[in-house]
Amino acid sequence: MHKREQNVYNLLSNEPFSLSRSKIDLFIECPRCFYLDVKLGISRPPGFPFSLNQAVDTLLKKEFDIHRAKKEKYPLLERYGIKLRPLDDERIHKWRNNRVGIRYYHLPTNLEIYGAIDDVWVDDEKTIYIVDFKSTSSSNEVNLDDEWKDSYKRQMEIYQWLFRKNGFKVSKTGFFVYCNGKTDREAFDGKLEFDISVLPYEGNDSWIEPILFEIKKTLDSEKLPLASSKCDFCSYYELRKKEEHFKN
Repeated sequence: MHKREQNVYNLLSNEPFSLSRSKIDLFIECPRCFYLDVKLGISRPPGFPFSLNQAVDTLLKKEFDIHRAKKEKYPLLERYGIKLRPLDDERIHKWRNNRVGIRYYHLPTNLEIYGAIDDVWVDDEKTIYIVDFKSTSSSNEVNLDDEWKDSYKRQMEIYQWLFRKNGFKVSKTGFFVYCNGKTDREAFDGKLEFDISVLPYEGNDSWIEPILFEIKKTLDSEKLPLASSKCDFCSYYELRKKEEHFKN
């Protein structure tokens, strides 16, 4: 593994530092891993890409875009009695781009926060609703109750915050479009079928501004933060150190 030279925080630079939604979540998950990544350029070992999930996301976006172009409601929304339609805005493709996304410059910290959304819906009053696509395969009914899904909720809240900061009228209610792969079919037959659920979630972005100040303070410090007790990466590293010390 090589130390990264790009996208690393420089205390002496006056230029705004771009901070993604996922890096904010990393800070919440483990300040030490965040510091090693963003300040020192030492990233966690990469995980395997979820290519099937990405394929589902791509196809959902294409399907919503068809109805967006026709300026019509999406049948799934009608089935759930949701009186919304895909937002018709030429910037949607930019907002979806992982390298661009929707951005906001936070002056007090000199951080430019950004994130790439999946979709945006709108009502007749021009209030927008942030939408995020998720996919899984579970025999249970999908929900947002698991603790590890707190990161999904924070993701939604950051997107809502970003759109508010860009001058949009944003509903507290966002929606997760959850695709659950069916495993009760007799055979695969070259296709995977899904049950699709729309889960509403009421966000609260009040935590974001305080976290940004904590992040700024951490980045400006020369002291390595403590690891989170729940961080598997840091726990593994500490166990390795103890094992090596024992052998020597």
